[in-house]
Amino acid sequence: MKILANDGIDEAGKKILEEAGHTVDTNKIPQQELAARLPAYDGLIVRSATKVRSELLDACPNLRLVARAGVGMDNIDVENARSRGILVLNTPAASSIAVAELVFAHMLSLCRFLHHAHREMPTRGAQEFNQLKSSYAGGTELFGKTLGLVGFGRIGQEVARIAHGFRMKILVHDVLFQKEPTLGQEMQSKHGVVISNLEDMLPQCHYLSLHVPGLNQALIGAAELAAMPAGACVINASRGGLIDEKALLDSLNIGHIRYAGLDVFENEPEVHPGILGHPSISSTPHTGASTLEAQERIGLEMAQRILEHFPVG
Repeated sequence: MKILANDGIDEAGKKILEEAGHTVDTNKIPQQELAARLPAYDGLIVRSATKVRSELLDACPNLRLVARAGVGMDNIDVENARSRGILVLNTPAASSIAVAELVFAHMLSLCRFLHHAHREMPTRGAQEFNQLKSSYAGGTELFGKTLGLVGFGRIGQEVARIAHGFRMKILVHDVLFQKEPTLGQEMQSKHGVVISNLEDMLPQCHYLSLHVPGLNQALIGAAELAAMPAGACVINASRGGLIDEKALLDSLNIGHIRYAGLDVFENEPEVHPGILGHPSISSTPHTGASTLEAQERIGLEMAQRILEHFPVG
């Protein structure tokens, strides 16, 4: 096949595909030009930047493969593609460690004011060292705190493993466990967590981290935020739109939710102006899987999955 990796692919994965006989083009085509140029390709690999909607699929009747180098496929009309006989793949295993570590990067940054110190030390540290030291003296520890996880797939499980190192209590809500209680019991025993429903979990959470697919409406809105303890922290390194950003800002501004760590946003790449620069928010530009190690694993997993369906060499 002739494959366009429009958002790039790690060199290791590219090499495997090419050694098997496929051609991999990594020259990015702008979104507005894809409909005209993509028909020259048999396969398309994307990350989160390129959108694969119905109108693009209409223009590419010979497309055989759409692959997402990552977990979520919100940027792909999956059912539409599959109804046309197009194989749709993702790489669910490769980025779990990177995303889980970013969750804790946000948590540690917030509880020890690193997001402030990184901004203020370069400009105020020489003249106001002691004042800054005093202003950051109210940090808190993760030790012994309760962490709520909404969603307990690969990434949620990896977050739980790290949380055990901080000796946190871990509560888990996953709709799958409501449908399959036996699976929930197995996960509870295997990972040392407590399975809960969302309503019971929220009032206990010092920290709440989301790890579920994109939904048509916010999972965490004003009512859910109000149910959490005063001073709690919310982390979203999963999908934009899972948190009602207006409700979050309202809760932060009245001081009920103390902190938020966001890697994804409702209208990404356009971010709500109230979020950027907010003193109680640690934000990153959707970099959950953006480590060298994760990108190599994603490339290798992607190549392996494609060759399972399209072996050549």
